Amino acid sequence: MFKMKGIVPPMITPFDVDGEVDTENLVRLLDFLKTRVDGLFICGSYGSGPMMSLSERKLVAEITHATVGKDIPVIVHIGTTNTRDSIELGLHALSLGCDAVAAVGPYYYHHNQENVMEYYSKILITLERQIPFYIYHNVKFSGYEINIDTLKKLKDLGIHGIKDATFDLLKLATYMRELADETFDVALGTEALWTAAYALGCRSFIPGLGNAFPEICRKMYLEGIEGKLEECRQTQFKVNRIREIMYLAKSTQLAVYAMLEIRGVIKAYPRSPFVPAGKEEIDSIRKELQALGMV
Repeated sequence: MFKMKGIVPPMITPFDVDGEVDTENLVRLLDFLKTRVDGLFICGSYGSGPMMSLSERKLVAEITHATVGKDIPVIVHIGTTNTRDSIELGLHALSLGCDAVAAVGPYYYHHNQENVMEYYSKILITLERQIPFYIYHNVKFSGYEINIDTLKKLKDLGIHGIKDATFDLLKLATYMRELADETFDVALGTEALWTAAYALGCRSFIPGLGNAFPEICRKMYLEGIEGKLEECRQTQFKVNRIREIMYLAKSTQLAVYAMLEIRGVIKAYPRSPFVPAGKEEIDSIRKELQALGMV
């Protein structure tokens, strides 16, 4: 059974100054990441999936799979506001041979549990269980909770797993106790809680920081699975300090673009209406990273 393992960054999508998908920098970023990570989660929140057209999302999936698909797993986020578009993206990912798909609950409208069941079950049925399908549980972005009873029903229907982006250790512990087994995968949706999540049984995490600094994320992952808990704890503290630095760019997503520029990997832009970090913000981030010995 496919399960996410190790560090699987939610890859950003590079855009050019005019807001178009920057395919050249996308390939550069993929070449940088593919030997440093254990998989890629694309077109999600960091990847600006909800800000792109379906054709743009398909383009990113095509380039990603063509560049890294034989080296590491590619998990494609197919979540949209509606079932039909998510199915279209899911069938496209399936046709490419991607390793898994995931979908945040339909957003903008406040959906009840019946609507959530309708959305996920129809996607699952259409994909005919030919590709592992994860729930991307991000309450902040979807605007509502998917309760444990609904998650259990979806598991019984054949949903493959959940990416937990609640930042709630009690919920994660419940998912590990009530859902996780050989047929259902639970992946942590952040780097901020890895040490605790490993103790609860998680074996993968999806770190935004892993876009720009995959090395420290891998270090923390290995320290966890090797049982070096004191080292892992100290690395966790450093990772969380870097996350604090990321907010100098007003959000962790915008900080990734700045950090990739600081590292000399790519210079790219977020899509409007996001405003890229300015020179003063980038200089402040660089100074703080230098103090930590990261650059």
